[in-house]
Amino acid sequence: MSRPRPLHWLTDHTTTGIRELPSNTAWLLSRALPSSDAAGGARDKARKVRADVMDAAPMGDSVETRMKRARAAAERAQQAEDEALEAAEESKESSERASRVAESNRTRIKELERELDRRVEQRVAEARRAADEQVEQERAEVRAEADAELDQEQTEAEEETEAAHREAQDKQERAKELVAEASERLAEARRLADEAMQAARAAAEEAHRQAAELADDAEQQMKDADERVAAAEQVGERAQASARTTAQRLRTDVPNGDLDAHKKDELLELAAAIDIEGRTTMTKAELVSAIKRASRTAR
Repeated sequence: MSRPRPLHWLTDHTTTGIRELPSNTAWLLSRALPSSDAAGGARDKARKVRADVMDAAPMGDSVETRMKRARAAAERAQQAEDEALEAAEESKESSERASRVAESNRTRIKELERELDRRVEQRVAEARRAADEQVEQERAEVRAEADAELDQEQTEAEEETEAAHREAQDKQERAKELVAEASERLAEARRLADEAMQAARAAAEEAHRQAAELADDAEQQMKDADERVAAAEQVGERAQASARTTAQRLRTDVPNGDLDAHKKDELLELAAAIDIEGRTTMTKAELVSAIKRASRTAR
């Protein structure tokens, strides 16, 4: 079973948590603002305010920068952890190699001892066969040579074993240092990730609050628009009543020949009531003639 990787867990969960935050201000506004076909001016105003809020929303550089720093710290911590693991593996291999060297040297020494003993016995036997009086002297010489060779081999084996142990110890110390450094970087990455998460939550709450305020403002603007529409309808009704009054005056004044007695402004008002084209550029006499023609046509 593979060992859990805390840095991978931290990086994956941090980026996933940030992506799941409701940071899209436009989405919040679209959910908060009611849709209606009335009061087009109010909708345009709400859209403009929504765009301004999206431009000023606090979900920009501060959170993104914090997240970048958190991800960079997590990557550095991951790299430190990998280096520590590699150093630990090298230390383990060095220790195993030192053990193998020591075991190989012990085996070689034992084999050498057996070989030297065999050679001593062989030389002794030969010496006995040659001359009994030289046995002790030959034994001593052979033993001295064997002891010297054995001492040399033991010295070399001890030096090689000591060097392997020193190398293994150095690797272990380096591995410990890298593990400590990786732990520090991991703690720093976690701290930066927590700060980024807190900043993102605060930004999301602020965006939600502003969206609620905009929704209330849009609702008030829609109410104001409804009031203006109602006022416009009242103005239209008054205009229709004025048009009816003007038409009545037209039916009364034109047959009686009283148009010349009216002022030009009053004639323009009558021309507008019966929708005479080009009335604004006509003279008073032209207005009188046009109104009379329109009156005859109407009758």
